[in-house]
Amino acid sequence: MLSISDFSDMCHLTPQTLRFYHSEGLLVPAEVDEQTGYRSYTFDQVEQAMLVTVLRGTGMSVKLVRRALDEPDTASDLLQRHIGEMEHQRRAQDEAIGDARVLLGAWPEPRVRHAPEMSVVSKAVPGPSAGDDPGDWGPADAAFTATVAEVVAAVESCGGVVSGTPWRTWANETPEQRRRSNTAEGPHWLVKVPVTADEKALAALPGDVEAQTFEARDELSISIPGTSSMAKFGTAISRLAAHPLEAAFADVSRMRQIVHGDGIETAAPIRGLDEADTTAP
Repeated sequence: MLSISDFSDMCHLTPQTLRFYHSEGLLVPAEVDEQTGYRSYTFDQVEQAMLVTVLRGTGMSVKLVRRALDEPDTASDLLQRHIGEMEHQRRAQDEAIGDARVLLGAWPEPRVRHAPEMSVVSKAVPGPSAGDDPGDWGPADAAFTATVAEVVAAVESCGGVVSGTPWRTWANETPEQRRRSNTAEGPHWLVKVPVTADEKALAALPGDVEAQTFEARDELSISIPGTSSMAKFGTAISRLAAHPLEAAFADVSRMRQIVHGDGIETAAPIRGLDEADTTAP
């Protein structure tokens, strides 16, 4: 038998760690003195200690390691699932590092630009604006991407050509859209895809895809790197709303989010202080 001190030296695990593993059921001593509480281990347990150390070294949680030990037939699958989660975390960290470098190098500032008139096709993005967590924009981004793909396929099947970068905007163009956007089910977003197409092609579009004219307008725009998040969205809106304009303001209620490969551009039309309220695509 090995004392906890000897077993600690042999396995290169501190006595505190061994006591913790004991309490968590990962590495239970062969014997525990009822009077003194001293723990003793066998040489055979060195192998299990090594396995626990290796699995914990991968970043697996205590709960997952315990499951791998209790269900050895599932251990490989559990490790593979953990590897997938770690790779996802690494990609997210790499993206965050890239975003941080851009933001610290030059903080994005709003700029005035002119958006020309163009033909667009519009389709509602099904589902809620976010997942179970209101701050999680992943489901909304996935639904946006899928809807864009559907619209592009519909346009091309009718002989049209996509002629610009797609964007999304609030689903508030009609009374019915506004009513549904106030429900949890939505939809809350509309996809807009710039196209070049003749009347015949536009007329052949599916019933849930609407051809529209995007009217030319001056916009206040800001680009923030990376994928969508509530914090980035809030930052964009607050920057646009606070940016000084002479006798005018950025109408964030009619903003659009243009999805680029390296980030999200939020653009809101510039309206004079004396303009009447209107709703436009």
